[in-house]
Amino acid sequence: MHSNRTIVHLDLDSFFVSVERLHNKRLLGKPVIIGGTSDRGVVSSCSYEARQMGVASAMPMKLALRLCKEAIVVRGDMDRYAYHSGLVTQIIADKSPLFEKASIDEHYIDLTGMDRFFGSLQWTRELRSYIIRETQLPISFGLSVNKTVSKMATNEAKPNGELQVADQWVTSFLDPLSIRKIPMIGAKTFQMLRSMGVVTIKTLREIPPELMERFMGKNGQIIWKKANGIDPTPVEPYVEQKSMSSETTFETDTMDIAMLKNILLAMVEKLAFQLRKQHKLTGCIAVKIRYANFDTHTMQRRITPSSFDHLLYAVVEELFDKLYERRMLIRLIGVRFSDLEYGFQQLNLFDDTPAKVNLYLAMDYIRKQYGNKAVRRAAGMKPRKIV
Repeated sequence: MHSNRTIVHLDLDSFFVSVERLHNKRLLGKPVIIGGTSDRGVVSSCSYEARQMGVASAMPMKLALRLCKEAIVVRGDMDRYAYHSGLVTQIIADKSPLFEKASIDEHYIDLTGMDRFFGSLQWTRELRSYIIRETQLPISFGLSVNKTVSKMATNEAKPNGELQVADQWVTSFLDPLSIRKIPMIGAKTFQMLRSMGVVTIKTLREIPPELMERFMGKNGQIIWKKANGIDPTPVEPYVEQKSMSSETTFETDTMDIAMLKNILLAMVEKLAFQLRKQHKLTGCIAVKIRYANFDTHTMQRRITPSSFDHLLYAVVEELFDKLYERRMLIRLIGVRFSDLEYGFQQLNLFDDTPAKVNLYLAMDYIRKQYGNKAVRRAAGMKPRKIV
């Protein structure tokens, strides 16, 4: 039912905090919070000691410090984190047959077939020991039949542990776990399933897949498969992402400027959220227009690296106004962000008020819990497909 693949998921434990502890031994064993140092900031990451006091990512710093008065607050250094992430990635690249970098602190490795030559568990243990020895960073891994089960195994192995879930043990491993442990189940889906009396993965697994699809559409089928330990998603060979883009082709060519700008806003909103989720900034913006006669024109501009919608959209709108001079029917529009780099958004002291920053953090938190489309600007909410 599952697969004959062998997939490893590696996750650097409390990565930002672990890096800070490398450079400041006084932080070892102490509750540490990474984030804005004023009480109007928010938590970017925190140590296990702080988590035990109720502190969590995206929490207002004021609340975090009320929950954990003895916490040490450290302003994040994304350049430093990117450097250490790169060290780990290079080790994995040198030793692995096929790997995917899922985020700044997560990797997947496909070891399918390796057991014929060398035990996969032993190989992964040796890799983990080598990473810890070379980087001094704690790292956990899960080893199982696919990406979903491996990731869930890693989460159960933390902190700084390891767990293998062989094919014959997948069901018994998953069954007692809370449905909240399944990747992609956010607060809204969790509450919906809870209202149906579903608490454990075992109960979810026993629901007919047709019923899940009727209640939740295609996502219902995907969630049901994950509850049954089924995930055919391949490990994608790692390539450093150079850019991200979004575009839409219209069924009917248009000159409706207001509608076009609303769609551009929705694109910017979607891409900027992806940037912030990956702890990245963009330093170059491009806008593309394809006219009804298939002539295609692009204009770009370098900017101070940013991930804020309002700053990025201002540039996109200006580029569109300069580019769209021919007053012809438009077939396609698109936006591309390039020159991507790891980093925290630097605040403009005059324009970016704490209220505006906290608004972004609140919206991102809702999106992570309820999905990308859970909260959007009204202007960008048009019934058109954006890819």
